[in-house]
Amino acid sequence: MARRKKEPKSVHRENIAAAASALFMEKGITATSMNDIAKVAGYSKATLYVYFENKEEIIGFLVLDSMKKLCSYITSALEQQEETKTRYDMICQGLVLYQEEFPFYFKMVLDKINIDFESQNYLPEEKETYQVGEEINEKIKDFLISGMKKGDLRDDIKIMPTIFQFWGMLSGLIQLAANKEEYIEKTMHLSKIQFLEYGFDMLYRSIEKEGLR
Repeated sequence: MARRKKEPKSVHRENIAAAASALFMEKGITATSMNDIAKVAGYSKATLYVYFENKEEIIGFLVLDSMKKLCSYITSALEQQEETKTRYDMICQGLVLYQEEFPFYFKMVLDKINIDFESQNYLPEEKETYQVGEEINEKIKDFLISGMKKGDLRDDIKIMPTIFQFWGMLSGLIQLAANKEEYIEKTMHLSKIQFLEYGFDMLYRSIEKEGLR
């Protein structure tokens, strides 16, 4: 116990969050109590409240952590490649990787995100999650502008609507493939990856400059 007390606060928060994440995936958020989390994490309930005020704060911590990883996937994809289509493919692969690594939070981060920070009724993690989301949007914006300047993408693209529509379409496609993998294989004779690659290519064609294929 003495060793545990000497550990940084961040270590305790990560330990607790990891236990909570496992319980959320097993039982669901509503059915998981702070007492359940304390037991699995190996803390007393009183100690748990030292690091997190409530279950909502733990959820916010987990969503933020997953969003940071998504941002790193997309950043890596864009920095490693220069060709527009290859960069797009890498972004899509990053989203697939994110869904496979964080299936529980994939849908959650695409749901409503708090944008009202004028009041004091929000968690610090919510504001940081919003900021990470804006950082991701800026990276996608730069990707689209770069593709337009290179002549690879249509020059009539409306940047922000395109970003949000692609988030919706790509995330929906990835979630569908995850939920209906067996059906897709049985009825379409396509693997999950083949189905996704076909869908990703269709979406890219909607913004690709005419005459390039």
